[in-house]
Amino acid sequence: MKSSELITFCDPISVQGVLPGDVKFLRLDSRAVKPGDVFIAVSGTKTDGHNYISSAIENGAAAVIVEKDIEHNSNVALLKVADTRSLLAPLAQRFAGDPAKKLRIIGITGTNGKTTVATLVYQTLRGLQRKCALLGTVTKIINDRKIESLLTTSDPIELANDMQQMVEAGCEFLVMEVSSHALVQKRVHSIPFEVAAFTNLSHDHLDYHESMEGYASAKQILFNELDRTSWAVVNADAPYSDFMVKNTEAKRLDFSFEGKGLFQAIIWTMSPQGSLIEVEGIEFNTPLTGRFNAVNVVQALLICTALGFDGKKAGEQIEKAPGAEGRMEKVNPDRGGKDQPVIIVDYAHTPDALKNVASTLAEVKEKNQKLTILFGCGGDRDRKKRPEMAAIAEEFGDLIYVTSDNPRTEDPESIIREIEEGFSKSAAYHSITDRKEAIRKSILESDIKTIILIAGKGHETYQEINGERIHFDDREVAREVLDEFNRNFKTRGN
Repeated sequence: MKSSELITFCDPISVQGVLPGDVKFLRLDSRAVKPGDVFIAVSGTKTDGHNYISSAIENGAAAVIVEKDIEHNSNVALLKVADTRSLLAPLAQRFAGDPAKKLRIIGITGTNGKTTVATLVYQTLRGLQRKCALLGTVTKIINDRKIESLLTTSDPIELANDMQQMVEAGCEFLVMEVSSHALVQKRVHSIPFEVAAFTNLSHDHLDYHESMEGYASAKQILFNELDRTSWAVVNADAPYSDFMVKNTEAKRLDFSFEGKGLFQAIIWTMSPQGSLIEVEGIEFNTPLTGRFNAVNVVQALLICTALGFDGKKAGEQIEKAPGAEGRMEKVNPDRGGKDQPVIIVDYAHTPDALKNVASTLAEVKEKNQKLTILFGCGGDRDRKKRPEMAAIAEEFGDLIYVTSDNPRTEDPESIIREIEEGFSKSAAYHSITDRKEAIRKSILESDIKTIILIAGKGHETYQEINGERIHFDDREVAREVLDEFNRNFKTRGN
């Protein structure tokens, strides 16, 4: 980028020093700065980029963008602007060649269901033979190439660079999850969403947003920034659905299973094998089960129709869409219920998500089956939900195992004690701090007439303990223990 273009785009309050003719890359991390780069100092919740300006200069920054008054004694150009955070996303896009303007972008927000809805839309678009990318909690996918994803919504520079790769790969569509943190932190500021979808809102991230009202207002930002050419696809049955779109200029497309929305949906049948759903005369089967998944599937279908696709053709592809890994994922789909317990892994780590999954399994299980629920709660996160999740597990589970999730910097046993406060005196539960041991006991002490829900981590392949990520995959552990179960099963002569 030419320096003159940088100055024009930033519209700085003041400029000190002299810029070179051209600048290379935009950097948010001073450690990544190389000679000729531009460093932008952003104030965050834990760190302030202004504290690392000297490091950026030492690494060869050609220019530094700030919002605070900084003592400046070097020859490096210093641009002061009103708000570096608001500038970051659009400037990152400009450095990357404005890739967002070359994509049709779908943004999905809400507490639960974002990953499933986003994945279903992506899988449907691919089934319709469209080049498409997916950005979310589980993974990044450009057409069919997978890239690891560590955040629900990346920082603006990474996001812009990812979009540039998508454009170069010929993608027409981008389906992305949009977190409340990303919205408040303006990581998607200025992104032109063609469709935005709201799944639901329930108790989560209150350690960050402090109240449900603050949490809802964070989600609302996505819809407030839509223009009149965009679509807002809303689950009308969810609390805060009207609040989400009350200020939007976008066209509304809301749906309901309870007679509230513009489009009416019906669940005709539901079993462990899947569901039969109807939306405005369009019937289709899905391998996903549960009312919450029916909502996800219908929302995915309507997002596709908002993009201009025929509903019947989209429905045909949704019938083939398996959804997201780690969401109601059967560890042993071929044998569970025959000579093994049925084992299901799910990412449910909020009270609402756990209730959705546990209530569904309690509803679809056979009369002679029992439901075992294994879960924990993350450390350094909202503590209020811990006893709530215990009460939910007790309501729907026949037997409960409380264990570690991602304790982070907290004492895992202290977390478990706070969870236990939510159980009644008659609750049937075991507390086992070691997650691997808890999974092992839950499987080996069950029988073939048991459904075991391993909740909380889903697709994650690590445990975060004292700042370190240690490899841990619930599905891998469950499969290893199933081998032991099978050996014991044969030894017993069954």
